[in-house]
Amino acid sequence: MYPLIPLGRSVPAVAAIAVGTETIRKVDFLAGTGNRFVAEGKRQLFGEVGIDLFAGPTEVLVLADETADPFTVAMDLISQAGHGPDTPAVLITTCPKVGRETIEIVNKLLSATDLSTPDVAKVSWDAFGEVIIVDTLEELWELGDHYASEQVQVIGTNHILPTRTTARYTGGLWVGKYLKTCTYQEVTLPESSGKLGRLCGRAARPERFEAPARSGDLRANRHM
Repeated sequence: MYPLIPLGRSVPAVAAIAVGTETIRKVDFLAGTGNRFVAEGKRQLFGEVGIDLFAGPTEVLVLADETADPFTVAMDLISQAGHGPDTPAVLITTCPKVGRETIEIVNKLLSATDLSTPDVAKVSWDAFGEVIIVDTLEELWELGDHYASEQVQVIGTNHILPTRTTARYTGGLWVGKYLKTCTYQEVTLPESSGKLGRLCGRAARPERFEAPARSGDLRANRHM
């Protein structure tokens, strides 16, 4: 028998698999990309189900020195800016010439009619596009780390990545997101259990947790 593959879009699809329907079994974990409505749906459902991450609009950051080709840089910026009207597209460069030429080329490309989403890209570029000139490569790396953009122009393994500077403390979707880690510890000697019980009592009483302290005392008296 073939597995059921439900077809759906946006918020209704997210709701259906998160809470279940007559034909769709409820899931425990939601993962994957979507627009702002899907992201908000995942945010509201967090706790009811697990989610991979709460992602904002797509972002792109290009880091360039004097060897960069302005046309390629411009094309990379526009390729992401066309995803939505609120996509930050940022160039940080040590070369003012590269910066100026990139701006000129971006404006020319946005006036072309053969792009699939020129109007969306123009809105995004006008509102959130940035070209930043720095003096040294050290400043470039430091500012790049500060932005912690979702898409940095280096090849990667997937495109479900953290946005809005959250890359400073978390990574993208990977197989570990689907795994649950269970930790445990084992006490092998009876006297060790007693020592731990005594320490638990000492730790609990300053917090005014008398019942946990007595639970520790019980083991200390039994095994010491």
